[in-house]
Amino acid sequence: MADQNYDYDVLVIGAGPGGYVAAIRAAQLGLKTACAESRDTLGGTCLNVGCIPSKAMLHASEYFDAAANGAMAKMGVEVSPKLNLEAMHGQRLDAIKQLTGGIEFLFKKNKVTWLKGRAAFEDAHTVKVGNETVTAKNVVIATGSSVTQLKGVEVDNAKGVVVDSTGALELAAVPKKMVVIGGGVIGLELGSVWRRLGAEVTVVEFLDQLLPGMDGDVRKEAAKIFKKQGMELRLSTKVTACTVKGKKATLTLEPASGGESETLEADCVLVSIGRRPNTEGLGLDAIGLEPNQRGQIETDHDFRTKVATEHGGVWAIGDVIPGPMLAHKAEDEGIAVAENIAGQTGIVNHAVIPSVVYTWPEIAGVGLTEEQAKEKGEVKVGKFPMLANSRAKTNHEPEGFVKVIADAETDRVLGVWCIASVAGTMIAQAAQAMEFGATSEDIAYTCHAHPTHSEAIKEAAMAVTGKPIHM
Repeated sequence: MADQNYDYDVLVIGAGPGGYVAAIRAAQLGLKTACAESRDTLGGTCLNVGCIPSKAMLHASEYFDAAANGAMAKMGVEVSPKLNLEAMHGQRLDAIKQLTGGIEFLFKKNKVTWLKGRAAFEDAHTVKVGNETVTAKNVVIATGSSVTQLKGVEVDNAKGVVVDSTGALELAAVPKKMVVIGGGVIGLELGSVWRRLGAEVTVVEFLDQLLPGMDGDVRKEAAKIFKKQGMELRLSTKVTACTVKGKKATLTLEPASGGESETLEADCVLVSIGRRPNTEGLGLDAIGLEPNQRGQIETDHDFRTKVATEHGGVWAIGDVIPGPMLAHKAEDEGIAVAENIAGQTGIVNHAVIPSVVYTWPEIAGVGLTEEQAKEKGEVKVGKFPMLANSRAKTNHEPEGFVKVIADAETDRVLGVWCIASVAGTMIAQAAQAMEFGATSEDIAYTCHAHPTHSEAIKEAAMAVTGKPIHM
């Protein structure tokens, strides 16, 4: 039963990974819950045009690449692949349909009311959703983020020449030449898809290295791997203009530090320079809430905004608040905010949130980079190459390494970084170890199944205080 003064105990605005998880958890805890979402499907950017569809295309393109470029032939499987792009898109759409439908089922199962329409505050407890006005004791803002626009480069997904991440997932044909503006996670993932399917891919990045925010060794090694795969990397370079004529785009490039400009032609340009929080149209001024300079909504440790008290009000989670814009961060915050609203103790350890790049091989990390750790004090570092890992060897996956960073005095693990075919799965072990305050010795003395890629984490941990066995 909702508080008799309100229609709902909890109203969540947005049904992305943070929002739908918050709504389900709140309902599981006995709170009368609604979720406002203007899309025709649940799941937000992640399930509809982000994490899920991109992984469907990455996985399918890996099969094509393995068949087309001899990796399967090395293992005695000789085939001549033919690309059916329409079918590849079909399996992507099927994955989206199944997963978004699954959330709708979970809403019904947990008695979460889906209010269809855009939401805007009238006051801290009153929200207009489409043509309906509802009240809630607690309102959770989980509106996510949108693609950041680049000045001088106009995105038009319908034309398919200058696209954002959404448009890059839906190209009707493989472009001959593709330019990716931005050397971050999304640009490298989607650039990888189309490179595998036959496009010539050039990545233009303003900074002097790819993957800002990741460990320095990982960034250098990633650049080597992508170059080897055939990507052209134009680092320390900025895009100052883009003109489109018919089905061709012409970019104007300049050195980041200034200098002579040059032009670069492409059949497709992917603009992927980051994302920005979605706060427009929410009516935040009606509740006296103003985003910070980065457009984010500030909250306390429990995800309350300044318009919330112990007795209700406005809360916020996910991409719309400070921190990494990651679906799993939003999900954990969704569970925590629901538990806090229900009077329990919901906690997210923001120091231990893994990040993954789903290229081939995958790139993953959790905790501090070596550079960040050294700023805080003396460290010990252990590294182990995947080339010396038996499972990677048998799978013909020699590229990459695992790196464990530990405090020099206490041996407590501060960060783990890896490049490996299954790095995204491997990093979960590191995150769990760090959550429990593990030392490198704890990981080194934990028995790992053989032969597995994860043995490389054990050997890197052994390298922190001594020597690994297989090097």
